[in-house]
Amino acid sequence: MKKRFKRLSFIAVLLCVCICGTACGNKDGGQTYAWPLATCSSGETVTNTFAQRFADYVYEMSDGEMRIQVYTDSTLGTDTELMETCKDGDIPFVVQSPSPQVSYMPELCVFDTPCCYTDIETVRENLSDDGLMQNFRDIYLEAGYQLLGITDQGFRVMTMNGNYSGIDSIKGQKIRVMENKYHIQYWKGIGANPTPMTFSEVYIGLQQGTIDAQENAYTLIVTAKLYEQQQNLIETNAVPDLVTLIVSDVFMNKLSEKQQEIIREAAAKAQQDSYEISDQKKEEARDFLEKEGMKIVTPSEKEFEEMKKLSQPVWDSVREQCGDKLFDAYTAIAEEK
Repeated sequence: MKKRFKRLSFIAVLLCVCICGTACGNKDGGQTYAWPLATCSSGETVTNTFAQRFADYVYEMSDGEMRIQVYTDSTLGTDTELMETCKDGDIPFVVQSPSPQVSYMPELCVFDTPCCYTDIETVRENLSDDGLMQNFRDIYLEAGYQLLGITDQGFRVMTMNGNYSGIDSIKGQKIRVMENKYHIQYWKGIGANPTPMTFSEVYIGLQQGTIDAQENAYTLIVTAKLYEQQQNLIETNAVPDLVTLIVSDVFMNKLSEKQQEIIREAAAKAQQDSYEISDQKKEEARDFLEKEGMKIVTPSEKEFEEMKKLSQPVWDSVREQCGDKLFDAYTAIAEEK
């Protein structure tokens, strides 16, 4: 309770600063808008780069009259707290994974469909389809948010201490997962022992043996130094590690049409930049981990198909939750390839 009060007090002070920033003109006599954008991500991740690129484009395209301050490392709250304060418009912009958003928008569980895609380009191709994206925009809008963009950090991959010699070697592994019932169902189906845990506890959990394994994007494995506690990386590629940029609908509707246009264009430009950045960071992270002595293994096509077969109960659960129309639209292109 005390921790939450302290955080809310900090947000109140922050908002006062933002209001003052809005009231103060810039050096050319124009109005300057200082709005917070929050993320729980840390380090040089795609999440933070996406957020900062967006903020930079907004500033540049508005000739310095609109300013966004990026706050990282859960400074303004947890993923759940950010969703609440974003909806109210207190923290208008949030960049985060869609996984914690499933509690507010259950249909987003479609992103948790495991072993659906085999390459990240197909994911991007599908998410560039305006018809599919409009479905997602409608879902966010109904919940009180506007979806400005979606990017990715590549696929989520698994690290563990034991040697990988096929799916059987994953069985029994105490693997850290996000608090997401579809991720838990998937890893149980594979034969692992999924353990929900906040990301900030993962390093210590690996160090103390509370968990044997974990899964994350390549860049997070490097920035969080998880390679210090793990010896093997398996490119399970169960789900793409997506990153969303959202804005409060209440906040957005208070802006002028010109300001809204700038924000949408800035988001589109930042999203396009992020794809190349994501690919580059993944390759850099992969090279770094290999130099650090981590053994990287890519499961065979047969092993991936076996994991896909074992994950079919999760597909059924996701379809039941999000509905046939959205599920088919998201998985169709992957099934064709």
